[in-house]
Amino acid sequence: MATELRSYIDGNWHDGARLVDDINPANPSEAVAQVSMGNTSVAVAAVEAASAAFAGWRRTPAPARGEILRKAADLLEQRASTVGRDLTREEGKTLVEGIGETKRAVAILRYYAGLTLEADGQTYPSLSPKTFLFARREPIGVVAAITPWNFPIAIPAWKIAPALAYGNTVVWKPAELVPLTATHLLEALVDAGLPKGVLNMVLGRGSEVGEVLATHQAIDAITFTGSNPVGRSIQRKATEHGKKVQLEMGGKNPSVVLADANLDHAAEQVARGAFLSAGQKCTATSRVIVEEP
Repeated sequence: MATELRSYIDGNWHDGARLVDDINPANPSEAVAQVSMGNTSVAVAAVEAASAAFAGWRRTPAPARGEILRKAADLLEQRASTVGRDLTREEGKTLVEGIGETKRAVAILRYYAGLTLEADGQTYPSLSPKTFLFARREPIGVVAAITPWNFPIAIPAWKIAPALAYGNTVVWKPAELVPLTATHLLEALVDAGLPKGVLNMVLGRGSEVGEVLATHQAIDAITFTGSNPVGRSIQRKATEHGKKVQLEMGGKNPSVVLADANLDHAAEQVARGAFLSAGQKCTATSRVIVEEP
């Protein structure tokens, strides 16, 4: 029987409104898992949990936050073979790529764990001997993270790790096609000691859950990676509600080949840029600009 995956809110697993199959794209008859799809009420509960947890998490010393990220990285590294296998089964990457991406997420967690030991501000010279000038970085608040299916553990790590490291709480909406991989990342962070409510994961359709994340008054910032139309819609709704917005969407990515280039090497690199990950990434080479000899 396939594993049932559920949303994770305030330290507990939450049932959604209906069950759908998480399908292996290489074998459509195989259900990798069953997903309990969250709806608007589940998303609202996740936002409220993140908002309630923010005050305590921001007061947690930065090195202590970093230690949790470091432990999560260690756990994810220990589980890399299992995570990579499940990533391959539900998303379609080769096993080598799936394990490699998992190890990339490990490196990302460790990088941001290290940054928690750095200075969190700067001091400046003052014209007055009685005035002390300084700038200090403060957390934004509750951050919503909406992540894609093509790099289902590396991109979430890029968004979640810095948010947590700097004292923010997170509501995470992973892509519908990769809930099992998302659950693996969540479990590594929870097992590392992340307090309840600091990271909440909502499994559900973007059209329902995304609307809540873009408009709820308790969300302070939103980070999104995905398509241009969805990104523009999120930008419009979020900015209307005064939220900070970070978007990573599709692009036109040229490779430039100069006249004195080694053409065999250039051709190989252009092909890699265009077709690595089957070309299904926002940085894939989409055109080549060649200098005439």
